[in-house]
Amino acid sequence: MADKKYTAAEASVATTLPIRTVRRLMDRQLVRPRRLRAGRSVQRVLSRGQLVYLRLEAEGLGLLPIAERRKIAKQIEIDPEIDVVSVSEGRAVQIHVKTFREELDERLEKLARVESLVVENPKIMRGTPVYRGTRIPVDLVADMLKQGASVEEILDGYPALDREKVELAPLYVKAFPHRGRPPVRPWAKRKPIRIAYFPLTTEK
Repeated sequence: MADKKYTAAEASVATTLPIRTVRRLMDRQLVRPRRLRAGRSVQRVLSRGQLVYLRLEAEGLGLLPIAERRKIAKQIEIDPEIDVVSVSEGRAVQIHVKTFREELDERLEKLARVESLVVENPKIMRGTPVYRGTRIPVDLVADMLKQGASVEEILDGYPALDREKVELAPLYVKAFPHRGRPPVRPWAKRKPIRIAYFPLTTEK
């Protein structure tokens, strides 16, 4: 996990910062992302240490002057396992990093878990993310939850799933947005091909 790099979407989920805030902090170079080429596009990615800093931003570190925030970000990036960082703003202030790092690591483990439950295979529904060993799209389950379906209702319709897989669907969709061609979504609303009307009859 220490060497893994994280996208802005993954960073947003793991740190609880809105993705726009994550991107803004990268643009302002508070955290300096690496650029990795993925096909024809270039993707900005962050290290775990940089995510530790972003977790502190989510807890109110943004109230400090930007110069102090840059110093803190650099300290944590150099030593992600640091427990305490010092701030000098008129008087000495210490920020305890350990608790927030442990919370972040729990979220990153959860992300790794949900990623392991899903597969994207061009031969299965044109690469739509589906639960491993099934043809059930993760987007479908996330949409059903968003529309108000309960976990129990979804499990009744899809016995191949379990509670964990259903509950993690929204997390996967948010952390791993589909790139390239839109995923196959046969459940999405479409215009009907034909509408037929049948007379109402009553039995005597």
